[in-house]
Amino acid sequence: MGLTRARPVTVDVYVQPGDARSALCEEARLGLCGHPKELSPKWLYDERGSQLFDDITRLPEYYPTRREREILEARAGEIARLSGADTLIELGSGTSEKTRLLLEAFQERGRLERFVPFDVSEAFLRSAAEKLARQYPRLQVHAVVGDFERHLGQLPRGGRRLVAFLGGTIGNFKPAQRAHFFREVAEGLAPGDGLLLGTDLLKGRDRLFAAYNDSAGVTAEFNRNVLRVLNRELGAEFDLSAFEHLAPFNEEHGWIEMRLISLHEQVVPLPALRRFAHFEQGEVLRTEVSCKFRPEQVEAELATAGLHLSAWWTDAAQDFALSLSFKR
Repeated sequence: MGLTRARPVTVDVYVQPGDARSALCEEARLGLCGHPKELSPKWLYDERGSQLFDDITRLPEYYPTRREREILEARAGEIARLSGADTLIELGSGTSEKTRLLLEAFQERGRLERFVPFDVSEAFLRSAAEKLARQYPRLQVHAVVGDFERHLGQLPRGGRRLVAFLGGTIGNFKPAQRAHFFREVAEGLAPGDGLLLGTDLLKGRDRLFAAYNDSAGVTAEFNRNVLRVLNRELGAEFDLSAFEHLAPFNEEHGWIEMRLISLHEQVVPLPALRRFAHFEQGEVLRTEVSCKFRPEQVEAELATAGLHLSAWWTDAAQDFALSLSFKR
């Protein structure tokens, strides 16, 4: 018998060259030139930042990636059975490393027909999609290059779909952003379609602090990487050594807050914007929030968007959760 040849990969592109730089310019204008100072966490993830985050996931203090994988290893078959999906969509797919556990489980059931990896980097996504098509030659791979804050309405229709949003990335959205995201997901689902959501659970503050302030300083390097991005893309002149990393837990909002703290008063040129960023000594640039959740909070937010929570799984230590909900 001959080898099964991979099916051609379909790629839809909704992010055009220059979009990212234009968005960064606009956000930097608003987020660096006023008070309080803040940038979206997506600017942390250039090639270097993505590698640093991969290093973070292997640190002993950083538990979320291991805990989520533990759940997937134990529950992937159950997820495939309960979802009944023939199409798996992964938002923020990256290399789809953990998703392979789901792909294997779905294929064992013999129902999976299509996989839709969705990410913002076209070159990276094309490479990952081609690799997946070779690994799963009977699977139709339909990649979508888009921003899940703007292009959820472009997800391929048809079949019974399961949208997977893993890694606890939902925690990077503030409450209003989460409500908008859940609403958009729900509006794009048909009855019977589902959402598989990864959420990091609220826990002891010492463990949370350690996870985002690791002893090796990898998270600090990752956080400062946004300054490298600004220097490269906007011609900015940030001195990375002039900023200290700190990620405390904000009790009022229930999230870890990644901060870069100016060690002295400074004025940073932003040539691409024809502006300057003024920092007082001790002034904070917030680069990310990472919300931590209670189970009842997740259920309530999903319900508000019209999604019914059907199943809830945690790791043995109850650090992390995967939930399966369906369009009402």
